[in-house]
Amino acid sequence: MADRDFLSWPFFEPHHREWAEEVEAWAAAHAARLSEGDTDAAVRALARSMGEAGLLLMAAPEDGRLDVRSLCIARDVLARHSGLADFAFAMQGLGTGSITLFGSDDLKSRFLPAARAGTALAAFALSEPEAGSDVAALATTASREGDHWRIDGSKTWISNGGIAGTYVVFARTGEAPGAKGLTAFLVPADTPGLSIAERIEVSAPHPLATLRFEDMRVPDTYRLGKPGDGFKVAMATLDVFRSTVGAAALGFARHALDLTVGRASNRHLFGGPLFDQQMTQAAIAESAVDVETSALLVYRAAWLKDSGAPRVSREASMAKLHATEAAQRVADRCVQIHGGHGVVREHPAEKLYREVRALRVYEGASEVQRIIIARAERARAEGAA
Repeated sequence: MADRDFLSWPFFEPHHREWAEEVEAWAAAHAARLSEGDTDAAVRALARSMGEAGLLLMAAPEDGRLDVRSLCIARDVLARHSGLADFAFAMQGLGTGSITLFGSDDLKSRFLPAARAGTALAAFALSEPEAGSDVAALATTASREGDHWRIDGSKTWISNGGIAGTYVVFARTGEAPGAKGLTAFLVPADTPGLSIAERIEVSAPHPLATLRFEDMRVPDTYRLGKPGDGFKVAMATLDVFRSTVGAAALGFARHALDLTVGRASNRHLFGGPLFDQQMTQAAIAESAVDVETSALLVYRAAWLKDSGAPRVSREASMAKLHATEAAQRVADRCVQIHGGHGVVREHPAEKLYREVRALRVYEGASEVQRIIIARAERARAEGAA
């Protein structure tokens, strides 16, 4: 595996190194090939292939123990090979994470095997047209009617929307004001009242959609956690997977740095390699530092979570913020070093630039991560006073 030196860091155990080799072997053989063509079909094919290879057992573990370092390693490796392969793996984890952490034994046994096999895709439906990062503003409602809940409202920017077999949906049930009055539900895609209002086209193609719920009825047995615990369910899930967004950014940045060094070494300018220009060396050095600091923050956050820390919101936000912003800088330098080729549609440098950009927005935009970190620092200061 390229850039394997980081696996010797004290954050890792022998089984993490073995896992990295396993993911790398699958990615080298299948990721790029299966990512071609129609986006929906490619995501289905990637998930199925990863399921057949056993990789999705890590995204939805049978013992319920989510190993964040392994999830980060997988996204780091996959993103370096294919943004769509990373997406397919990540959504099987994020889309089932709330079920793994809070689902009943019956729900786990009924829905997780297909997710592990890659034969059914999963989705996490939290964002709404007027409530993205502000979870307390969710307007989708769920009202209790005997042994069922009636859900009405909409969700948007939902990854795997339109092709998922299950959705984890968060709705307002009103036990308390704001974020404390939410509940999470598992919703099969064929539930009457669930419809796909719109498929969303974005700069780096991924399956995205707006969902509509009209008089949709979900059994109480499909509830995840207690009524009113929806915010807790969402935050616990994101606490696991937010670091992995930083890991994906890290994988993209590693690829961009490789492309930059390769172009600088092979392109001749003013009688010598482009690499010999001091400005080029400065750009490469800055990108190398961005990659290394991102890796340290990402794998520190993952190690803390795996070590039993109850909450790692501060550390995960630091990892996500720095790694995604740094990856954008590395990708931008990569485009610049490639000159005109770097802005040609579908050139590897141009594709990376588009892939990286979305990471600074989803699962909490960079501005939201800064708020989380700042509030954590104030709390630390007050606690030390």
